[in-house]
Amino acid sequence: MIINSLFRDKKIAVLGLGVSGMASVDALRASGAQVFAWDDADERRRECLGLGVEPVDLAGLDWTAEKFDYLLLSPGIAHTHPRPHPVAQLAKKVECPIVCDVELLTLAQGKSRFIGITGTNGKSTTTALIGHIFEKVGRQVQVGGNLGIPALALSPLEEGGVYVLELSSYQLELLHESVFDIAILLNISPDHLDRHGGMAGYVAAKERIFETREESALSAVVGADDATSREILSRLHARGQRRVVAIMAGASAYMREATKNTGEVFAGVYMDDYILMDALDGVPGTPVLDIRECANLRGRHNAQNACAAYAAVRLSGVALDDAQAAIRSFPGLAHRQECVGSRHGVTFINDSKATNGDACARALDSYKNIYWIAGGQAKDDGLDGVLAHLKEVRRAFLIGDAADSFGEILKGVVPISQSKILRAAVNDAFAAAREDGVGDAVVLLSPACASFDQFKNFMERGDAFREIAQGICHRATP
Repeated sequence: MIINSLFRDKKIAVLGLGVSGMASVDALRASGAQVFAWDDADERRRECLGLGVEPVDLAGLDWTAEKFDYLLLSPGIAHTHPRPHPVAQLAKKVECPIVCDVELLTLAQGKSRFIGITGTNGKSTTTALIGHIFEKVGRQVQVGGNLGIPALALSPLEEGGVYVLELSSYQLELLHESVFDIAILLNISPDHLDRHGGMAGYVAAKERIFETREESALSAVVGADDATSREILSRLHARGQRRVVAIMAGASAYMREATKNTGEVFAGVYMDDYILMDALDGVPGTPVLDIRECANLRGRHNAQNACAAYAAVRLSGVALDDAQAAIRSFPGLAHRQECVGSRHGVTFINDSKATNGDACARALDSYKNIYWIAGGQAKDDGLDGVLAHLKEVRRAFLIGDAADSFGEILKGVVPISQSKILRAAVNDAFAAAREDGVGDAVVLLSPACASFDQFKNFMERGDAFREIAQGICHRATP
C-alpha cells in the first residue's frame, strides 16, 4: 500500500468503490487524508461500511463550501461522455481536479521510474512481460494499474525502482500530466467510442500518454502496424524532443518510407518473419530470438507485444542476452490465448479477453482447424474486424445476445451452430471436432464481444470456459 505524507490533511472525495476505489480509500486514510467515499451501488456502499468507512453522498454536498483537493474518480465512471456523472459535474463547476489513482501514485513515488503501457489490444500481456523481465534480472519492480493490483495498493519502491503500469483510455483521460520515463502505445482500433464521444476522442485519450512536463526525459515506444498509431508516431518524430522508437510485428514498407521521408535511419524493434530484430541503433539490426521458441507468445499480435517489451527493457538498461532469456521464460496470462487443456487431439484455448473484433482476429490468425465460440454483448463494430480472418474456422458456435445477429452476418460464410450458452457451445464444438476427425483441432473461445449479457466480466466467462473444458479433458468416458 502507498502511504505518503503528501496526502496528510488533504480533503479527497472518492467516487466508485470497486477494487481500485477501495484500495485508494485505504491508502489515503492511512496517509492521513480526510476521505469522503461514495458509490451509487447499494452493495458497494455496504461493503464500504463493513470496512469501517461511512459512505457520504457526494452529490448532496455543497462543493463550493467543502473545498475538496481532489475528486478521485473510478475509471469506469463517465465524466465527459456519453453523459457526465452528476458528481463529476459538481467537481468541474468548482474547478476541483478530477484524477485517477495512477496520478496519485506518481505524485507519491516521484523518485521511482514509471513505464506506462496503453493500446486497444495487447497491453496486459506487454505489461506482464515487462514486469517478468525486470523480475528475472533482479530489478525492483511493481506491476499493476489497469492490470491486477490497483495503483495505490502497490508496494512503495526505493529510488530507481520501476512501476510498470497498464493504462486504459479511461485512466489516461484523467491524467493531468504524464510522468512516464517510457510511454508505450501498442495499437489503436475502435473501442469504447461511446465513452470518448467518437474515434477522435478515443485517439486523443490514448495519445495523452505522451504528454509530459519534461519531454526530453521521456522515451516513446509506438506501434507502427496500424495507420492511426503511425500518425501519432509521425507527430512525435516531428516534435523532435524525445527518443521515439517504432515497433512492428513485421518488417514493412513503413520502415523504408520513414527513412526516405525523414532522412534518418529507422530506429526500432521489428519482426523479420519469426525473428525479433533489435534495430534500436538502425536497420537491419541484430537478431534477438525466434518468437516460435516462446510457447506463450503465439500469434502476430504477441510478436508486437514482445517487440514493445523488449524495447522498453533495453531502453531501461537490460542486456540483450538477459532480455532474450526472460522473454523465452514468460508464462503468459490467463484469458489471453490461454491453453487450458487438450483431449483426443482437440486443444481448448481461452481467449475470453478478446472483447472486440480486432482482438478476436488476432486469435483467429494464430491457429488452424478452429471451432470458434463467439458472441455475447456485441460492440459497435460487431464482426467488421473479423470477417477477413475466418479461413481456418471450420464452424462457429454462437452464444449470448449477439448469437442471432452474428448468425445473420456469418450465414453462408462459415457453418454455424446456435449454441446460445457457453456450456453447450464448448460441448458442441468438442463433439464437432471429434466427428470431423481433423488433426490438431482447436476449440477457441474468442468472443469478439463483451461478457455482460451472461457473465460479470470477461474473467468469469474465461473461468467458466476453463472449468467446462477441463471437465471434458479429465472425464472418464471417451
